[in-house]
Amino acid sequence: MVADGGRGHSALLSRRAGGIVGKSKLPGPIERRHLIERELSTAQALRYAEAYLDEGFEVDAIAFLVKAEATDQLDALRGRSIEAGDGFLLRAVASAMDAPPKPEEWKALAEAAARAGKECYSAEALRQADRGES
Repeated sequence: MVADGGRGHSALLSRRAGGIVGKSKLPGPIERRHLIERELSTAQALRYAEAYLDEGFEVDAIAFLVKAEATDQLDALRGRSIEAGDGFLLRAVASAMDAPPKPEEWKALAEAAARAGKECYSAEALRQADRGES
């Protein structure tokens, strides 16, 4: 998120902390792409993934979790996507894991989305569950 940083400047807001972050420690889009394409150690990839997760950029963290072969963290992110009613995130994690969402996952996501007032997400998740597709 962006907020008024005073004197006509913008300041980044951390989505988790809710406070102002002077300058993001996350790489820019081009540097991120280069990092994903080059060889990283497991520890390096996990550090980048955790930095993205800490800032609330779950989709951006996925590529680094895959590089780190962090299946436990990917499973946890998959579960959080269902709990949040976030079909976009579920598809991204499922694709990265090469494991399409199961109909029961779509149904659980639909229920969570409905509880959160995300009617469109809920309806789409129910359609996917009925199709038995990702």
